[in-house]
Amino acid sequence: MADARPRERAQGRAGELDVVDGIAQLAFLVHADIDRRAGELGMSLVQARMLGVLRDRVPTMTELGAALGLDKASVSGLVQRAERRDLVARERDPGDGRATRVRLLPEGRRLVTEATAGYAAAVGSLLDAVDDDDRAALARILSRILVAEAAGRGIDLLDVAAPEG
Repeated sequence: MADARPRERAQGRAGELDVVDGIAQLAFLVHADIDRRAGELGMSLVQARMLGVLRDRVPTMTELGAALGLDKASVSGLVQRAERRDLVARERDPGDGRATRVRLLPEGRRLVTEATAGYAAAVGSLLDAVDDDDRAALARILSRILVAEAAGRGIDLLDVAAPEG
């Protein structure tokens, strides 16, 4: 009997998941960890994602929406709720008076730093299963995939600013 799975799905070697299953399972683990950490800090998953974006950049509202995959109204509400918690501030873009930028405030920076440290420890624990060469290869592969995908949406993932004190 022929294999019913689509041909384009890469087959894993004996004792390994294929690439599609592996990415899906890893996405589930990562999503659950971020969601749990966000909840522990009194945030939604989307709020945590927003703070993660703001960690190393001060985007316009439009850029923030593109990074999060949200429409203008959703981004506006998300930023407004974060402003009420003193996590972020809106400011006029000095180069374009029509644009508004969003930046982290000290409490937002504290939360994202705390969440990032815990998340880094969790991912580090997952990566204990691979050696340094495989870890470096994984970093290169993920970087190529994610930078190319973001570029397709008009986002330069590698264009980051130094965090404010």
